[in-house]
Amino acid sequence: MTRLGFLLDSDSCIGCHACTVACKSEHDVPLGVNRTWVKYIETGTFPNVARKFNVMRCNQCDDAPCMKICPTSALFRADNGVVDFQDDDCIGCKSCMNACPYDALYINPETNTAHKCNMCNHRIEMNLLPSCQIVCPTEAIKIGDLDDPNSEISRIVARDDVAVRAPEQNTKPKVYYRGADQASLDPTRTAIAPDGMIWADTTPQHPTVRTAPHGSSNGSNVDIGVVARTAYTTAHQMTWKEKVSGYLVTKAIAAGVMLVAALMVLMGNGDSQAAVGVIPPMVAGAFLAITGVLLVADLKQPGRFYYLITKGNWESWLVKGAYILMAFAVVCGLWWIGGLTENGGLLQWLVVPAVLTAAATAGYTAYLFAQCEGRDLWQTPLLLPILLAQAVTAGGAAYAVLDVFIDLPSSDAVRWVLLGGVAATAGLIATELSSHGSRHVELAVASMTRGQYATQFWWGGIVVGLVIPAALVLLALFVVSGGTAVALAAVAGVAALVGMFAYEDAFVRAGQSVPLS
Repeated sequence: MTRLGFLLDSDSCIGCHACTVACKSEHDVPLGVNRTWVKYIETGTFPNVARKFNVMRCNQCDDAPCMKICPTSALFRADNGVVDFQDDDCIGCKSCMNACPYDALYINPETNTAHKCNMCNHRIEMNLLPSCQIVCPTEAIKIGDLDDPNSEISRIVARDDVAVRAPEQNTKPKVYYRGADQASLDPTRTAIAPDGMIWADTTPQHPTVRTAPHGSSNGSNVDIGVVARTAYTTAHQMTWKEKVSGYLVTKAIAAGVMLVAALMVLMGNGDSQAAVGVIPPMVAGAFLAITGVLLVADLKQPGRFYYLITKGNWESWLVKGAYILMAFAVVCGLWWIGGLTENGGLLQWLVVPAVLTAAATAGYTAYLFAQCEGRDLWQTPLLLPILLAQAVTAGGAAYAVLDVFIDLPSSDAVRWVLLGGVAATAGLIATELSSHGSRHVELAVASMTRGQYATQFWWGGIVVGLVIPAALVLLALFVVSGGTAVALAAVAGVAALVGMFAYEDAFVRAGQSVPLS
């Protein structure tokens, strides 16, 4: 078995884009997306300036995060070490795009499946060179077997000073750069200037770091160490948006309702048929259904959603999550049967399975996001406890709203659950914001708290989602009573859920706001 890799000689590259054009021609790549492209940066201060070029593409990682997260193994490793893809198996979930630290994948607008550079593997298998290597006028692109010590690429890698992109991600990339400026390999060290790029108007699909000076409050970031200007690069669409944010909230509601129902049983209220036995699993089932609709609707190939089961890759938390949701749905169904038949013994037996599957439903996304190696903000170890705290909040919120329509056996317990969930979430978020992570994390946090998502985060996520619910619940517990307390708690519940979506949406989008290429 061979280990094919690329050597990209930046010292020889003249920025002619022949490789990009050849790639588009070879693979019929549509307009607006690229398998390979040339990035220009400009360094220095006039008159001592320089323009430098680097070819960007899939890094053919030995430890490829895109393969791990792909739920259907549509991304696979060929016998020659190339990470290739199979169109017919792709469901268009876009998870590979967030898993890749190199912005190498895109959704083909004509096939609605994920594509990337595959080294022209169809040519390599016929003992032909990749199209980009053939057309390069300066021979700046070389391909070879990294396990063969006599290959040209192996000799260069062993002898010369070479670099790889994002080595801190530990993906073991097999694309090496000779003579590259480090600023061109780290997109957080370059920025698109306010007057744009040399050949293109910038758009929101051109993510870049802000260049506000140290201590400035006019943008989003403090001194971010930009040392060069991005003169040309390609646009990359944000992949996960409001559907993913909404799914985080809907499954939190489903899980939280059953967690509170289980608490009610443990408190001796299992004989309350409507409030404990029947309505909670119905609410959970409804929000599980909404969760499924959001997940399927976010796919670029929604008709293939069942591939998660029929072609599931068990390394992917998308697949594990699908089975967790199904297991939780089964437990909810059994709980509903127990409540409908007034079988208190069955509910007692189901408490532990309900708590476990509800917690798994709320929390598995932490492991899914952890597989998104390209998004450092999502790698936080606090994400799991935050999701669990949000489930508790959502459960208390849902029950507080139900209290308007049905008699609860313990309204105060529900309010304490809501208050506890809000307090725990606030504490965890405060801890997260006060901690320090990678450069990528710092830029993402700045985008969320001081940049384009700051209003949504502070007014929506914090004020509406945490401060107002806490204040209203405290009033319902200690100041007012009767119908007024019920109404205040219900308003607190609605505010908590609205604010939860605002926070999650800011978190999801800010995580994708930092440029990767």
